[in-house]
Amino acid sequence: MGKALQKKKWSRRLKVLAAALLTVGCLQVPAFAAESNGQMIRVAMFANLGSTYKSTTPLITLESTGKWSIGSESGAGVTLPAGQIRFSADGFRVKVLETGDFKTAAAAAKLLQATSDKPLLFTTTLSGNATYQLYTGNYATEALATQAVARVQKVAAAGLGGQKPVVTGNKHLSAGSYSSLQEAEAAQESLLAAGINAITVLQLSGGAQGYSVWVGEAVTDAELAAMKKTVEVKAPGVSLTSVSDSNVLMIRQDAGLSTDTLKTAPHYTIAGSEAKAYVQGDGSGIKVLERSARTYRGDMEVSIVGGDLALVNVVPLEQYLYSVVGAEVYSSWPAEALKVQAVAARSYALQQGERFKIANVVDTTLSQAYNGIGSENDKVTSAVDATAGEVIKSGGKIVEAVFSSNAGGQTAHPSEVWNGGAGVFSNVDSPGDASAQAGLHTWYHVLLSSGVSGYIREDNVKELTTTTEAGLSKVTVTAQNTNVRPIPLIQSTVEPVAKMNPGTEAVVLAKVAQSNDYAWVRGPFTSAALVKALQGKTTTTVPASISTLEVTKRGPSGRALEVSANGQPLTVKYADTYRSALGGLPSTLFDIAGTGSYTVLGADGQTSSKTGSKGAAVLSASGTGTSSGNALVVMSGDGQARAVTQGQTFMFIGQGNGHGLGLSQWGAKGMADEGYDYQTILKHYYQNATIVKE
Repeated sequence: MGKALQKKKWSRRLKVLAAALLTVGCLQVPAFAAESNGQMIRVAMFANLGSTYKSTTPLITLESTGKWSIGSESGAGVTLPAGQIRFSADGFRVKVLETGDFKTAAAAAKLLQATSDKPLLFTTTLSGNATYQLYTGNYATEALATQAVARVQKVAAAGLGGQKPVVTGNKHLSAGSYSSLQEAEAAQESLLAAGINAITVLQLSGGAQGYSVWVGEAVTDAELAAMKKTVEVKAPGVSLTSVSDSNVLMIRQDAGLSTDTLKTAPHYTIAGSEAKAYVQGDGSGIKVLERSARTYRGDMEVSIVGGDLALVNVVPLEQYLYSVVGAEVYSSWPAEALKVQAVAARSYALQQGERFKIANVVDTTLSQAYNGIGSENDKVTSAVDATAGEVIKSGGKIVEAVFSSNAGGQTAHPSEVWNGGAGVFSNVDSPGDASAQAGLHTWYHVLLSSGVSGYIREDNVKELTTTTEAGLSKVTVTAQNTNVRPIPLIQSTVEPVAKMNPGTEAVVLAKVAQSNDYAWVRGPFTSAALVKALQGKTTTTVPASISTLEVTKRGPSGRALEVSANGQPLTVKYADTYRSALGGLPSTLFDIAGTGSYTVLGADGQTSSKTGSKGAAVLSASGTGTSSGNALVVMSGDGQARAVTQGQTFMFIGQGNGHGLGLSQWGAKGMADEGYDYQTILKHYYQNATIVKE
């Protein structure tokens, strides 16, 4: 495509971009995307939005397998061949070294990669010679960049060859404006040949001229004035003017894609508070290396927000849902369950409006999981297409159709999550949640002679014919060094509490399902661990040490509304905060067991709390005595046994995964297994609602 045609195309696509947003239905999209058929959605992938959302990166690397282009609001644009391009933000950096030897620059860059001072390696041709320029940064302020100089010099000292790292800034001079890229590059080459570091710049807003050539990267006006004198000496006749807050892309050549071999790519440094660059692919998708090298449909918008790079994926809503539904639930689930998720996800997305300022949603579970083309599946696509345009409405408005993985048998009442009242959301039975544990292993909760208790998976256990005097079963294991786990789940990052060998006996306290989205066990948590987790999460003072911990108030579905430590409530702003406040629990539908305490119900109907395994009164055939072992087994009135240890820790036994409000994904799967259609399932989880095709 010729440059003139390309410029005309972007000018047509980007006109009316007054605030870079155009209202389409409930969504805000760039004007260039609005020409596509159907509604569009803006998905923030990187952005610094303060307390609302913060996910930042110093570099954005995009890749396409076909031709693609970068467009601007002014109409100027660049067509690119298949490959990679990089973006960074203009600002304060440390210029580490400048050398004609790639290996020297690459070696220094490699040393810096593992540090917080991330390297940037550019290549250019100065005075006819290939030159490599190594930087670190960006840094938010000159002071931070100055502090980085000493760190950088220390790390890369061996490869600097006597050069001293210096701070560079975002003050530049313009050597002229041009109507075409070819003219600008010709002017740049003249300056480079004279030994002046010059950069071609693509204007992103305003003015008829599309390109400029800039020199300098000064921190102060004095440095800029000195640079101007240097240029006047080396290139007489070049007229230099100051640069205001222009919105531009500074075009450089990146040489840092590999520190082993020279591998270059176009590098665009974006500058200006209103600067926005639009990257349009060829339809095969755009890969974002800093997002786990995932490939996304639609176009990309690059800008600076809050002083950091921002990346927004602008994509047709229905195509966005192909990825979301595939990321949120298993594609192997029944078609009706997939349709349920499609309608809920569409409703949620459309209801967000401008929640994230530059975007409607983000690509994490703060909104909905969005992993690009990689999570798409033919079954999921069919479910999205079959429900195209369908949303959940109540009172004439689209419902913010929140959902969670598993409600644990009953969904949450709003008062148990965000202190609200019932309406569309209420606590309803969700028996299908139990489908999450179908086919999973059973685990044996056992007590060893050492007093340690833990869990062994059923395929490692051999049941014995002998029992304890209390009638509890005994087991051994079938392999050497069998792990005894702290909870009924293999956790690669958690050490086993003990190991057993064949012939060693253990007492069976219970048989439980493997921890899953429906039923789970977490712990043991020490007092110190819980005190640390609670810091900053409660509105009351956290005790220095926790001896007792219990749920003292529950909501309509049984979820914890209040948890007390040492008899005093640990109050939180929202009840659902207890999930994170207590060490990252799957849900707030839980009970707490103190491993070093138990409660005794006396003949007079009074209860008393006991602690520790030693010294407890024990009634046996030979009379009354006291326990002296490392662990004491206590049994409840219904025959449930557990071990009481000498030290106090806390176990959480719960059900469900997530806040539990609205749709339960596993519950929907269970209902679909029983033959319910997607509309019936949605109306079960969202009360007083209708399914409408918009």
